[in-house]
Amino acid sequence: MSLALPPWIAHALRAQRGPVPWSAVTRGALAAGPLLLAAVVAGRTGLGVVAAIGAMLAGVNDRPGSRRASVRRLGVPASAGAAGLYVGTFAGDRLGPVALTLLLTGLGLVAGGMSAVGPVASGAGTQLLVAAAIGAGMPLPEGDWERALAYLGGAGWLLALRLALPTPGALAGDFRFDGERHAVAAVYDAVADLLDAAGSERAPVRRAGLTAALDHAQDALGGPRLRRYASSSAERRLHAQYAAALPLAEAATALAWEGEAVGARAAEGPRLLATAVRDNAHTGPLPAPGRSAPALRALDDALLHAAEAFDQGSGRPLHLRERTAREVLRAAFGSGGREYGLRVALCFGASVAIAQALHHARWYGAHEHWYWLPATAVFLVKPDLGPLVSRVLCRAAGTVLGALVFAGFAAVLPRPGGLVALVAVCGALIPVATRHFAAQTAAVTVLVLALVMVGGEPQASAGRIVETLLACAIVLVVGHLPMPGQRAGGVRARIAAAGGAAHAYLAHVLGENSRGTRWTLRREAYRALAEARTAIALAAAELPSLARHSEGAAELAGTLERLVDTTTACAVHLEDRGAVGPELGRQLAALLEELADDRRHMPLRLPELPLAV
Repeated sequence: MSLALPPWIAHALRAQRGPVPWSAVTRGALAAGPLLLAAVVAGRTGLGVVAAIGAMLAGVNDRPGSRRASVRRLGVPASAGAAGLYVGTFAGDRLGPVALTLLLTGLGLVAGGMSAVGPVASGAGTQLLVAAAIGAGMPLPEGDWERALAYLGGAGWLLALRLALPTPGALAGDFRFDGERHAVAAVYDAVADLLDAAGSERAPVRRAGLTAALDHAQDALGGPRLRRYASSSAERRLHAQYAAALPLAEAATALAWEGEAVGARAAEGPRLLATAVRDNAHTGPLPAPGRSAPALRALDDALLHAAEAFDQGSGRPLHLRERTAREVLRAAFGSGGREYGLRVALCFGASVAIAQALHHARWYGAHEHWYWLPATAVFLVKPDLGPLVSRVLCRAAGTVLGALVFAGFAAVLPRPGGLVALVAVCGALIPVATRHFAAQTAAVTVLVLALVMVGGEPQASAGRIVETLLACAIVLVVGHLPMPGQRAGGVRARIAAAGGAAHAYLAHVLGENSRGTRWTLRREAYRALAEARTAIALAAAELPSLARHSEGAAELAGTLERLVDTTTACAVHLEDRGAVGPELGRQLAALLEELADDRRHMPLRLPELPLAV
């Protein structure tokens, strides 16, 4: 009989798997260490420390994806970090302890609400606060604008490496688009996997995998650009290949919804298309599936459309709608943003106040650095890094391990050369260590302690362990405090967004049902559901005292997923026959009734879904 661990312990022990990202490892080795070495040689060690910190924090955000997407993923948080460093340095030099605490608390409120907008905004909020704490709590001879520029330059150096260096083992074609090519090929593989799983218990998991692949490809292709449309033939071809996958995904989802196996032949075409994308080659003959059902006919038509799109290679829209300023503000100041902003403000403000009190009481000794406690609290309070207890356990374990490892190295390495080499090694380890929060914490701890020792701070491993444990206690206390409004605001906001997207998708399918808008709305509905599922899984892994506030959310999300799947089947039937049919109508009505029942267990403000089918 196996012993099942509680979710909050199991999550702390879980690590991501996958191949070693050698390209990111190379960039990490060439980022912080060489920058610090150049500064030491030039006699500007302080600026080198700041630049290396900027490169390190950019390295934490250096995840797999396209070069175009990395501009936003690395550049926006780095810009926010430079602004935070400027504000922290400026305020730390001019304000007293009370005024500085109030200012940084207000900054935490803004950054916390901003973090609810999305992953890039969350990274920006984190770097804003961490850099503000470093600016205020790490006195250096350089002025505020010099430090901000050095920080931005360090992050910019890593971004330049990301854009310029080819990926080892890059796929065929222009290496600049290898991230986009891999993402688009993964979509066709996910379509084939879903077709293979149709009629089995694996279908829901494969459908979620298709959603993740489409989200990743959409993000990879939809990064910032100077021109409105794709300017090169290689990029236009990738856009056409992605657009051709959307009707295939729609047909595969409808077939999976029907619950019947479709045969191995149906998946052969998408797999050949995936190979053609990877090899940057023509598709060749595609096997045609049967045409005995509306979804099979839609699949056959989609394969013919894909073959034509692959041959022509003309640019197609990505069916990606940019969020309006009103939607961004609603996310930041909605229930999830308000709750998160208040918790971040309380944690950050309390840690700044306690750190300054310890500093003025000379607890830190002769040096004047008190940044560690508030910077640690910022990382701990972030829910996208895992459940609260899991974050605390991993942060504490990682800091203890990193501090002990650094103490051993500091006793034997020559200075500053040995410490600079240690910074380079840790920079290379960060992309691998991001698979587990404790491992990432250990690598970052060694790197930062080496950096500040090069900058003149004495060895302080024991003090850093105590400060980390103190930050863990602060975040645990604040995490259990009652807040205005309903608890689990982040989960409720994600479910409400998914319900609104499902409403818009269903209303369009039962109304106008134009292809382009339908595909855009379907993508938004499935993306919102995936984000809701992620938030629900994290909330369910909290301690029971916190997890109970999100009870009923998983059932509500499941009903919304079945509703969106059924809407997709309706779209296929309407396009094939011009009518939904009585059976589909009855299933839609039953799902709407079930959704209303689920909302009684977890009250939410969702739009009224159309009942006339």
